[in-house]
Amino acid sequence: MSLPLSTTAPLAMSVVLQGLALGLGLIVAIGAQNAFVLRQGLRREHVGSVVLFCALADALLICAGVMGMAQALGERPGLARVLALAGAVFLAVYGLQAWRRALQSHRLQAAAGGIGAGRGAVLAQAAAFTLLNPHVYLDTVLLVGSMGAQQPAALRGWFVAGASGASLLWFGLLGFGARRLAPWFARPKAWQVLDALIGATMFALSALLVRHVVLGF
Repeated sequence: MSLPLSTTAPLAMSVVLQGLALGLGLIVAIGAQNAFVLRQGLRREHVGSVVLFCALADALLICAGVMGMAQALGERPGLARVLALAGAVFLAVYGLQAWRRALQSHRLQAAAGGIGAGRGAVLAQAAAFTLLNPHVYLDTVLLVGSMGAQQPAALRGWFVAGASGASLLWFGLLGFGARRLAPWFARPKAWQVLDALIGATMFALSALLVRHVVLGF
């Protein structure tokens, strides 16, 4: 489905923001990969390489997901509604989990000490934290891919840009802003507020998918 330029231009920013919100909602969480990037930032050790690797890995997985899901949905039109409803349920459950975390006390900590490692060893660790996590494929390939594939063909690139930009923004903040942000990340209250916002965002995106199903694609 192609859209005229006059229609594509106003919708592009909306689609970029959808991808950005979904990407941030999925990636901003206390986990091993984020702790690793934060640690490298605190140590000021190969920060640019780590940030770039993690962001590019996410971008490639998102692109693969959107293109692969677009082909699957093109061959099976009825699958679009099923995936949209499944995605809406997943996002709603994710939102509930975020709100549950908001009621608990968590913090993200990363030790800054230790012996320095070479760039290759550090990137190998980054690859392990990124690619050996099964949730990364569920998030980027299946969920983000299916949501992006349901956008009009002319807008899928904008969605990918928004979702990929979320990874670059977040990892950049973690890595290059580690020294200033580490005290903030160590405060449980900060993560509770963040989780509350993530929950609200996930519910809004879930409602958007349901709206697509009800009104048609």
